[in-house]
Amino acid sequence: MSGEERRQQILDRLKAGRSPISGTDLAREFEVSRQVIVQDIALLRAFHKNILATNKGYLYFSEQEEERKSKRTIKVKHKDSDILDEFYTIVDCGGKVMDVVVEHEIYGQITVDLIISSRQDAVQFVNKCKDSTSKTLNMLTDGIHYHTVEADDREVLDEIEKRLLEKGYLLKE
Repeated sequence: MSGEERRQQILDRLKAGRSPISGTDLAREFEVSRQVIVQDIALLRAFHKNILATNKGYLYFSEQEEERKSKRTIKVKHKDSDILDEFYTIVDCGGKVMDVVVEHEIYGQITVDLIISSRQDAVQFVNKCKDSTSKTLNMLTDGIHYHTVEADDREVLDEIEKRLLEKGYLLKE
């Protein structure tokens, strides 16, 4: 199989999936090294901007599906020990945490895709943080960060903000 054929099959596989697929799983499926997959994904992302690289793997999102959702950027502040509660609050209301954004005084805006849509996703993320020697991005900004939150409608987003405000996480501009 040529590299072009493999990349097309990877793209088709990502489009067909509803959850992230790790580079390791793709490498195993296509019988190549993970580094080859990383290079293939980089080439694909140059032409297909809707391939996301998340902490759980690669994900293709449909712009048509995304347009039907309501999105809002929220500003929050909390300690690392509150990350799980923050995520639970959002997903239990029916929201999805798309990313985390911090404003760094030297590097400017740093954005990382998260795609946290369930309690299981939240637990996996927090466990990965605990198992890592790296610090979370909000540690760079004294706990202040932003999330793009997606939901079916504005009322769900309003409820998420209300609950985050009640818990003391939400910062109003």
